[in-house]
Amino acid sequence: MSLFENNLYSWRETFFVLFDEKNRPSTEATRQAILSIGGNYEISDLRESTADTFDAMTVISPDDCAAMDLTFISGEEVKEHVAELKEEFSNTGLTDEERAKLETLDQYDARFDVFHFEQLVDFSEEEDEFMDPGTVLLVLEKLAALCQGVAIDPQSSSIM
Repeated sequence: MSLFENNLYSWRETFFVLFDEKNRPSTEATRQAILSIGGNYEISDLRESTADTFDAMTVISPDDCAAMDLTFISGEEVKEHVAELKEEFSNTGLTDEERAKLETLDQYDARFDVFHFEQLVDFSEEEDEFMDPGTVLLVLEKLAALCQGVAIDPQSSSIM
């Protein structure tokens, strides 16, 4: 069940990891990459294609009041998205390293969509934020390394 259907979580933002489909990881490699981060991660709803390649999973980090739905997308939709991202990012203040990564996006035809959720917590004391955004950044870093790709944060116009 997607976190979009879970009343305990609220969607916050969506990130992307773009990569060449030939580097699509196996389900087990993806699971191990997430677990290698350490901490208290729960993986559920793990789905794979018939070729033992990763399709989707849900990752929950109860300690950080955060969760993610990860899904695999490939094909023409990704190529169109890459063109949009390149246009959108071309006029932003990218560093030289980010600009170099932007130039590599044309070679990518697959992506992971990382839907980031915040666990809705009802505390009697007033506190602004319980969710730790570091969790999603660690997951993005692991996924990008696993598939030799590039992580994108469209909300902050940054390329990781």
